[in-house]
Amino acid sequence: MRRQRFRRTAVLAFSTLLALTGCAGAGALGSGGKTLVIAIVSNPQMNDAQALSGQFEQANPGVKLKFVSLPENEARAKITASVATQGGEFDAVMISNYETPQWAANGWLENLQPYLAATPGYDEADFIPSIRDSLSYQGSMYAVPFYGESSFLAYRKDLFDRAGLTMPAHPTWQQIADFAAKLDDKAAGVAGICLRGKPGWGENLAPFDTVANTFGARWFDENWNAQLTSPEFRAAAQFYVDLIRQHGEVGASSAGFSECGTRYGQGQAAMWYDATVMAGTNENPSSSTVAGKSGYVAAPVVQTKASGWLYTWSLAIPKSARDKQDAWKFLDWMTNKEFVRTVAEADGWNAVPPGCRLSTYRIPEYQQAAAAYAQPTLEGIDAARESDVRTRPVPYSGIQFVGIPEFQDLGTRVSQELSAAIAGQISVDEALRQSQQYAQTVGDSYRGA
Repeated sequence: MRRQRFRRTAVLAFSTLLALTGCAGAGALGSGGKTLVIAIVSNPQMNDAQALSGQFEQANPGVKLKFVSLPENEARAKITASVATQGGEFDAVMISNYETPQWAANGWLENLQPYLAATPGYDEADFIPSIRDSLSYQGSMYAVPFYGESSFLAYRKDLFDRAGLTMPAHPTWQQIADFAAKLDDKAAGVAGICLRGKPGWGENLAPFDTVANTFGARWFDENWNAQLTSPEFRAAAQFYVDLIRQHGEVGASSAGFSECGTRYGQGQAAMWYDATVMAGTNENPSSSTVAGKSGYVAAPVVQTKASGWLYTWSLAIPKSARDKQDAWKFLDWMTNKEFVRTVAEADGWNAVPPGCRLSTYRIPEYQQAAAAYAQPTLEGIDAARESDVRTRPVPYSGIQFVGIPEFQDLGTRVSQELSAAIAGQISVDEALRQSQQYAQTVGDSYRGA
């Protein structure tokens, strides 16, 4: 029933998504033949891979790559619209562990297991188990990870030392709020902490949902009753909004991962809670003025054992892709063991895609370059288990998202309310009252399924 509803919803929503994203018709972007069209999210790691793509073309004469690179929110909408309607314009797409099992169940993705088995040395067993499992459906992988992540907290060791503060290995959110208050230095242009405020279910809701989880909040109870006005959800939202408004970055309501990365890397924040993948950029002297000055600790908690998320940007082949064999060659090139060394040779070991292959963490050069964050990254991914980040049962999967198709729209709407509260345009209670209505509509549809 749910899968049928998702398919109907996707078809009905396509015209809206088409208008929002400017999605071209099938083949209009040049797919087919020997030009592979790859839809990706424009983040630092993918930009590095795109810069190296000429090596793939040299190794595969006659095959050209064309990248459609978009900001996260735009990329999600465009890729969803194309794959859901089998538009055929993309030969490979960048998706996550949110989409992969759902889209595999709907028959929208190519089963990659036969390709894995037919590729000598690819070694799928080398993927970190939790990452591999999150991209699988009924025992087969339908996407392969480019990088994986949990979430943790980066902090400026030099600023902590100067202030006489000590960061615990497993801090609480109250401790982080206290540190932020002491380190906030508006005169020097240094925020106590940087947290995402930018709207988007993959933007501000990613860190916020981990805060909500550890405060004991949940989106729905076991009977799909929305819980966004519960005392626990309200306490989490008020804490998050107050922390940003009092000690966060300037312009926080429009700051996402990239904006916080820039601010932290330019010395404009004493702490930053976000994806573990941030560490490579923080420690890259060519892009960061604080390289070598940071420490990394586990995601802060309140009531739970852990609170970090589990996420992976990965590559998949749509069922409608016209050149699946060459598309797999590209996926193999970008996610095999050797690509790690390709990136390291070009951009240094801190630029290597993390949180993906176990073998990466056994490379001596990487161990040395990533000494500050390699172990916290692995520990964060290992600790990102739903049983350890929640206080009560829920009827859905996912840590920093609700693993249902409707969450793309629901999460985006709620994220807009949260962002408005961060901007001071509405109160937290107003944001949650409106969000509760959105969520209850979704919950009602599941109770009747």
